[in-house]
Amino acid sequence: MTDSPGSPDLRFPTSLGTSTADEIRLLGHDLTAELMGEVGFGELAFWLVAMRRPSPGEVRVLEAVLVALADHGFTPTAIAARLTYLSAPDSLQGALAAGLLGGGSRFLGVTEDCGQWLHAVLDDDPAPEDADDLEAWDALALAAVRRTKDAGRFVPGIGHPVHKQGDPRTPVLLRIAEEEGLRGPHLRLFEAVGRTHEQVLGRRLPLNGAGVCGAALADLGLPVEMLRGFALLARAAGLLGQIAEERRRPIGMDAYLAVDRNAVYVDPETTGSDPESEAP
Repeated sequence: MTDSPGSPDLRFPTSLGTSTADEIRLLGHDLTAELMGEVGFGELAFWLVAMRRPSPGEVRVLEAVLVALADHGFTPTAIAARLTYLSAPDSLQGALAAGLLGGGSRFLGVTEDCGQWLHAVLDDDPAPEDADDLEAWDALALAAVRRTKDAGRFVPGIGHPVHKQGDPRTPVLLRIAEEEGLRGPHLRLFEAVGRTHEQVLGRRLPLNGAGVCGAALADLGLPVEMLRGFALLARAAGLLGQIAEERRRPIGMDAYLAVDRNAVYVDPETTGSDPESEAP
């Protein structure tokens, strides 16, 4: 006979949330008496993942990351959310999910990709003993960028489709981390990549704000394989704002019609991208 729900012989261990008829507990604390009104949402997200309560400095850095990643205008994730809401206004969750599903290697996923890349470099080659030894950091970064290029891969976290001369989020997050004593090896290595990559790649690219967010989160000791989750957590707030604005000031229909009414048939046997240039 199988145990019935609630049977004392059936156990599913968790360190997160549990509830009884008259109490909800989270992370070993009474939710209503100890957490509600006392713990911020970003702080709670950190605690849930890391299984430790962050320091005030760590909370400040994390909150800065969440704000930095919340919204970046009409990105593909925002457009996907708005067009899904246009198609199914009865499904707010579908519109939100559509935007989150677009968080990949080109948008949002850079946060995790960069954090993982930096972490892997530091696993192979430990950080310089003197954290202020810029020459040692530059040598480490230069070798890592060269290995990545020789392997035919891109160095994540450098370059930006809009901020060609510099991502304004990057120096601010570096400053906040420095002020809180949390400018650790991942951020220092990322800064060194910014100083040295041109020697390998032949051109200077800005340090992407999403990339510096990944470095900052890794320096907080968060699992690098979970960093995309924090980017998605941040973007969920931005997408809610996008959907709310779509309700107030819709552009979804215009975006759809702009593409649909300007669609031009192209013979699949042609090779060029301009249908008019290939007309007989």
